[in-house]
Amino acid sequence: MTHVATLVCNPAFPVLTRDMLRRASEALRRPGPLNWLDPWIAADIPFEPGPAAGASAVADRVRSALDNAAVDVIVQRAQGRRKKLLLADMDSTMIGQECIDELAAEIGMRAHVAAITGRAMRGEIAFEPALRERVAHLRGLDRATILDVIANRITLTPGGRVLVQTMRANGAHTVLVSGGFSVFTSVIAEWIGFHEHQANELLFGEDSRLSGLVAAPVLGKDAKLAALEQHREKHGLSAEETLAVGDGANDLAILEAAGLGVAFHAKPKVAAAAHARIDHGDLTALLYAQGYRREDFLITPLQQLGEAQGAAVKPPPP
Repeated sequence: MTHVATLVCNPAFPVLTRDMLRRASEALRRPGPLNWLDPWIAADIPFEPGPAAGASAVADRVRSALDNAAVDVIVQRAQGRRKKLLLADMDSTMIGQECIDELAAEIGMRAHVAAITGRAMRGEIAFEPALRERVAHLRGLDRATILDVIANRITLTPGGRVLVQTMRANGAHTVLVSGGFSVFTSVIAEWIGFHEHQANELLFGEDSRLSGLVAAPVLGKDAKLAALEQHREKHGLSAEETLAVGDGANDLAILEAAGLGVAFHAKPKVAAAAHARIDHGDLTALLYAQGYRREDFLITPLQQLGEAQGAAVKPPPP
């Protein structure tokens, strides 16, 4: 079989049944035998697509056959599923927050800044001027407050550590690339286990307070795409060997250019344009999409407990 449809639900709420898989198989052309990757959570169904059947159209057909149950469907070629480079967004992807909104909360401007963030992530306004406008509001915020926000307000998205550490254990290179700030990515990348990180630089005055400026050039959509291409070339990989994940409009370029671009709990415009979308599952869905089984996951007992409870993972203190 040349293609595979992977069905995944939230591991905290296992709802995938044999009846669902039967209905999904009936929506596919020439389906093969199903293969459980994790009972009641994830399964593969190999199939042969029609001559004009695109992956998104096939996935939509399967979702419709499931009556839009809380199950994600990823459709792709079976060959080359296991990726060798992961490029991941940070805010609202690898962590549960938008860092700039959390900083704005410290000066009583969360609602105002969050509204701008939302418009930028939906692609309604340009990313770079929106970032500069939001950073200007943060002028005077001291470094100690920023570190306190990192320690007390940031939670890791369930499945993130398992995703990164499992891919690393299997030889993949992992990079955290954010339109946010390096003061956050430097900590988050270490907590999760990324090889590298890239982000924007906040500028501080001599008093260790934010100047209200961000260093040029601003890392946005084009810079993220350049990072994907640079890391791919550095490691001698084809586009098909890469995986990108994100949720906002500034992630669109990498989601389109990667071998598998996954919109994770994303804005509608982003979800519609990506190769695949995860609306219900956690970040381990990206492992199932690559054909990993649950027993292949690199997971600690603490992570397993947290994910079983469906909770965001509280990182260790910095």
